[in-house]
Amino acid sequence: MNLLETHGFGQARAEALPGDASKRYTRLHGGPRPALVMQTPDAAYLEAFLRVAEHLRAIGVPTPEVLAVDRPGLTALVEDLGPASMADALDAGADPGPLYAEAVASLARAAAAPPPPGLPEWDAAAMSRTAAATFLDWWWPARFGAPPGDAVRAGLDAAIREMLAPFAGAGFVHRDYFPANLMPTPRGMALIDVQDAALGHAAYDLVSLVEDARRDVEPALRDAALRQYLAARPELAAGDFAAAMAACAAQRHLRVAALWVRLDRRDGKPHYLQHGPRCWALLGRALTHPATAPLARFLDAHVPPALRGNP
Repeated sequence: MNLLETHGFGQARAEALPGDASKRYTRLHGGPRPALVMQTPDAAYLEAFLRVAEHLRAIGVPTPEVLAVDRPGLTALVEDLGPASMADALDAGADPGPLYAEAVASLARAAAAPPPPGLPEWDAAAMSRTAAATFLDWWWPARFGAPPGDAVRAGLDAAIREMLAPFAGAGFVHRDYFPANLMPTPRGMALIDVQDAALGHAAYDLVSLVEDARRDVEPALRDAALRQYLAARPELAAGDFAAAMAACAAQRHLRVAALWVRLDRRDGKPHYLQHGPRCWALLGRALTHPATAPLARFLDAHVPPALRGNP
């Protein structure tokens, strides 16, 4: 590969890393510095990654340095931040307090800065569409044996839009800010998988971190993270932010609880269903907040509490 030869990695040993449908990573051993080759699916993905990564580094938020780019080959050579994510550190028994504090510090800095141009909207309309794509298209027929009718689809859309309308935002949102996408480094907590960043409400990313769909977070740790975040951003009103967190949490937990069903039924990955009970419990907690009343009414009308779980 000319990209590797040009930058001194021609003799490096390549190690393929586990990936997903959107990208592939290869770790390079024996080159001039730790590096990964990132193979992306299309030009839009690559350009979004490059644009957001450059923005984050410019405002002092760690993210992998881009060492070289092969645009025709949809490939980037990026800094290797190491094999252990925040999730790996937590799984290995590391003290969660400092890790979450670093994650909150990076998040607050990313959210407080003016966002880069060209980000898509992560607004009520987009959040309604993504919730329907898992909850109605996969969870609903798995639970009830048939797809929902038009009235149900319209009702969910109206409920989510009404719930989220008071919390429109135009700040930087990573959209999947959880420990597996965070890397502890000497420069602070680094963000990876930044290509899906969008414009939305800051509460969404904090919810993703402290109400993690994949691991339990102690209430004391969640409360400490919220206090730290609000202290870092004194322009935010605590009560309004708590309401926004509840609304964002309700949308996210409904969407992700149903996402596990799609991963099981469509992709043959039933192990993700183990996270279903956690997501439904987090949704139940969010629905107790007055800000989530529109979605709570919709669910009460169509999905009794006894049915809220893995189908």
